Amino acid sequence: MAAILFYGGHTFSFFAMKKIIAWALVLLVFAAIGCKKDDTQKEDKYTFVAPANFPAPVYTFDNNPITEAGFKLGKKLFFDPILSVDNTVSCNNCHNQSLAFADLSLHPFSKGVQERQGIRNAPQLVNLAFMKEFFWDGGVTHLDFVPLNAIESEIEMDEEIANVIEKLNADPEYPALFEQAFGSSKVTTPLMLHALAQFTTMMVSNNSPYDKYLRGEAALSEQELEGLHLFEQKCQSCHAGILFTDESYRNNGIDTSFTDIGRARITSFDGDIGKFRVPSLRNVGITSPYMHNAKFASLEAVLDHYSNGIKPSLSLDPSLKDGIPMTTAEKTAIISFLKTLTDKDFTQDERFFKE
Repeated sequence: MAAILFYGGHTFSFFAMKKIIAWALVLLVFAAIGCKKDDTQKEDKYTFVAPANFPAPVYTFDNNPITEAGFKLGKKLFFDPILSVDNTVSCNNCHNQSLAFADLSLHPFSKGVQERQGIRNAPQLVNLAFMKEFFWDGGVTHLDFVPLNAIESEIEMDEEIANVIEKLNADPEYPALFEQAFGSSKVTTPLMLHALAQFTTMMVSNNSPYDKYLRGEAALSEQELEGLHLFEQKCQSCHAGILFTDESYRNNGIDTSFTDIGRARITSFDGDIGKFRVPSLRNVGITSPYMHNAKFASLEAVLDHYSNGIKPSLSLDPSLKDGIPMTTAEKTAIISFLKTLTDKDFTQDERFFKE
């Protein structure tokens, strides 16, 4: 006769109890797997993953691996006006997530402390881990050092880095956050720059309608496909590859003389006067105004410039000598394609929201 067990007012046979125990073990295993999966998902949320069709990242992750604590610290710094001399301007002032971390179109030139106006329009922050040089003139060659320019610029934040570090060390929250992220409660310039880089390297945009089309997950309209074909013919020599930039510096004929000499500020080479970095066109549909000096308010104006508005100068890119012939219908199709590069998943990614 099977043994009889009593538990909580219920009667179970020995064999029934064995089944219950077996199922309990199964559930425990699944629960463990589930917990492990949740942990992996949580880790993946703060792990840099290069899209399969992107080039290899150039950022030095070996020296600065991303962690959740480091990412969140970088985000706090990104939104904190403590980096500026009068505690009024943060990185976010010129880099708005809803615009792919570009500047607002309300003012063509980016503004800093005391409403000081710069001479250039702030570019978007996107796919930075894959970029070799930064700013319109390529004046910085490593992402870690990009924030220093903004912090110490008289126009932007007008602060000395030593003062920033002093303020962060005296802050009631930051030392503990640096301890969590880097194992040291002492705030230093390298650690602050590493935290900001952990935040900005995660700004990867690769889920636009065009990306989904490439992966076979969505279709483009007939006009968008026509625009893609025209783009490949007329634009891709400069806006090349999956990043939509060849990262070169070119004079694209927007002026005949230059008060802002562009790349020549870095190279001191007269042949570089008027040359500026070819920007990525990802999210270009939402990052107006366009060009380093915000000369054009719309994509229509940009294409009109390339078709019949090129201005001659000594450093003009040879490929633009005769402009880029485009009909009105072709411009419309190209713009239709360019708008498929808008990545709403990126602009609405909650990881980058201000907390």
